[in-house]
Amino acid sequence: MTIKVEALPYPFEFELESTALLIIDMQRDFCAPGGFGEKLGNDITLTRKVIAPLQKVLEAAREAGMYVIHTREGHRPDLSDCPATKLNRSRRQGAGIGDEGPMGRILIRGEYGHDIVDELKPLPNEPIIDKPGKGSFYQTDLDLILRNKGIKSLIVTGVTTHVCVHTTIREANDRGYECLLLEDCSAAFDPEDHKAAVRMTYQQGGIFGWVSDSEKLLKALKEAKKA
Repeated sequence: MTIKVEALPYPFEFELESTALLIIDMQRDFCAPGGFGEKLGNDITLTRKVIAPLQKVLEAAREAGMYVIHTREGHRPDLSDCPATKLNRSRRQGAGIGDEGPMGRILIRGEYGHDIVDELKPLPNEPIIDKPGKGSFYQTDLDLILRNKGIKSLIVTGVTTHVCVHTTIREANDRGYECLLLEDCSAAFDPEDHKAAVRMTYQQGGIFGWVSDSEKLLKALKEAKKA
């Protein structure tokens, strides 16, 4: 069954069985007090604001049987997978990757702050992609997993819109995946960055993908269920 969602620049159509919900980096380090994001001086109320609508989308996706994938940005405890340039930039900002923070070492795999917020806790059958970079495809097996599952379309959510989310959409676009960005289920620490990233996605006839919101997606899933 083809599901049609009202979107920009025109309706987004997808098949449920070949579509995955991708939830990017909804980690405590970015979305909880005391984490990496807040230590850098960012307003995390903006990233936390997406949790509520994303919970509804996640619940609906699970109910519909949609494939769900989560990602986390972070590094090995010995930092062997963290480029010196990235490490140095984080230290200059006052929150070095690997430094001790209120929730353990910042952006280190296995630490409390590295994990996904409780409100969006993955189920045992939902893969978690641990990535060392901004893009979800970089140095991960995400593409392999998607192709093994026959996935052709991605509903993209998470943080931050202009960095990890947009990088992932661009990577997916180059690999032939159709992407729908949910505007109210993604966020940046600066609203202007979010706005710019959203606009860049659907410009030029959808050069990277489509943009919609949670309400429109939930409506489309509800109507498809009735059909």
